[in-house]
Amino acid sequence: MGCSIPEKVQLHMAMLALQFGYAGFHVVSRAALNMGISKIVFPVYRNILALLLLLPFAYFLEKKDRPPLTLSFVVQFFLLAIVGITANQGFYLLGLDNTSPTFASAIQNSVPAITFLMAAVLRIEQVRLNRKDGIGKVAGTLFCVAGASVITLYKGPTIYSPTPPLQRDDRISPMLLSLGDARGKSWTLGCIFLIGHCLSWSAWLVLQAPVLKKYPARLSVTSYQCFFGVIQFLVIAGFMERDPQAWLIHSGGELFSVFYAGVVASGIAFAVQIWCIDRGGPVFVAVYQPVQTLVVAIMASVALGEEFYLGGFVPSLSLVQANKLIY
Repeated sequence: MGCSIPEKVQLHMAMLALQFGYAGFHVVSRAALNMGISKIVFPVYRNILALLLLLPFAYFLEKKDRPPLTLSFVVQFFLLAIVGITANQGFYLLGLDNTSPTFASAIQNSVPAITFLMAAVLRIEQVRLNRKDGIGKVAGTLFCVAGASVITLYKGPTIYSPTPPLQRDDRISPMLLSLGDARGKSWTLGCIFLIGHCLSWSAWLVLQAPVLKKYPARLSVTSYQCFFGVIQFLVIAGFMERDPQAWLIHSGGELFSVFYAGVVASGIAFAVQIWCIDRGGPVFVAVYQPVQTLVVAIMASVALGEEFYLGGFVPSLSLVQANKLIY
């Protein structure tokens, strides 16, 4: 009937759409934190929704291709959940709570460098120092480390503030409050948490590749991880979240945030991302991060009144250039 779209084009289209979905997630997550949602309850609901979305597709579409579940696979899925869901999402929310959506997205630009470094250590990616591309990847990694360090240690003055800035008053919905406002929080501590998030995310990208080769049922792998992620967060909640009121959804804004996080940022994003990792490799997936940063900056500034700081803007540019060297 017609020409099919080449797989390489499909990969690029999927990753581009994924970055827009994740960009919205940064803003929605900050809105949820502004409304007072628990940083433990939020990921529990998020992963429950993702599991409910993925499970039917995983069961029926991969029924014939799914290998038998052994103890070895269970352990691997459990460990992937610790790295890619529990640590990844936990560090992210702690970091976002102390910074802003644009900063959170900017520091994620270090993910390609960290992913490349981990992949090189595990010999998934080859480093050829006798070639220009090998030298470029090493240089890009060093630039990423430097940029992330500056973001962590130096916030700097405001270089752009929307006009007029959104005012905090009772007439404005919590969903529309300035999401860049982390006054009274520790910016440096937030960036440290976000670096932990990036380390977890990179490790998850790299460690999934060998698992998928042995267990080539992508939706099933994602579903198992969501299941173990829910269990792990529930255990943490048993120790750290004792208030029954924290488990209630108090507004439509909170409900929307939870559904967006669960359906878009987890269910759909996990499935798309794991397919791209399987087909394009972990570094290919990580290198699309700068697109997300640009979209978040525009969205948070125009719609939500976020301010830009020198300590995040200039290093972000260096991280984008470093990612070009790596890829």
